[in-house]
Amino acid sequence: MLSELAKDIWIEERRQRFYGLEVGTRMTVIRLADGSLLLHSPVELDAELRRELDAIGRVRFTVAPNRVHHLYAGDVAKAYPEARLWVAPGLERKRPDLVFVAVLDDDAPAEWKHDVEQTFFRGRPYENEVVFFHRASRTLIMCDLAFNFGPRAAAPTRLLMRLLRSYGRFGPSKLDPFLIRDRRAARQSLERILAWDFDRVVVAHGDVLERGGREALRQGYAWLLTG
Repeated sequence: MLSELAKDIWIEERRQRFYGLEVGTRMTVIRLADGSLLLHSPVELDAELRRELDAIGRVRFTVAPNRVHHLYAGDVAKAYPEARLWVAPGLERKRPDLVFVAVLDDDAPAEWKHDVEQTFFRGRPYENEVVFFHRASRTLIMCDLAFNFGPRAAAPTRLLMRLLRSYGRFGPSKLDPFLIRDRRAARQSLERILAWDFDRVVVAHGDVLERGGREALRQGYAWLLTG
């Protein structure tokens, strides 16, 4: 069921495997000032979830925020023909079957710029992730730029995350430095994100970090900011 984080922002959690490992996934739902809904990284829309969404607003906008989080982006249009899709840079080549309005960048579209800011995290081409910030709830919304695995994670996942120094702590794993191909570009992107006044951080894999997110993100990426 949808879980309300704060006024006008909800999450939906689902099981998800990645290379056989249960990592879970999470969709974020934002209700904009006009009452319409923005779906970030949509999950499978079953009948119950559709009923819950319809009860809180009208689904009008969807974002596939990086090159990995796109599996159900096309299904939203089937369930909600009036909904429009924006995709992360590079996803238009990876998923030529998707019908979308535009490729996401640093500037939020007019449809949600008064409620939500965004920035393209450059220098990390594997994901090409676009990060979002919901001003009213001071919530940063990410997918794969940080993790927050705790005791709720499956046992094999906990074991691997311990090896990757991503268990019991918020932040990137020890593999993340190898995913960044342009440190200068990535550092500039991170600095733009850290300039936002956020406290909560929603990640796709692991638990939501309810407080202290800005400083936790800064500490997690200290190697990038100082390297």
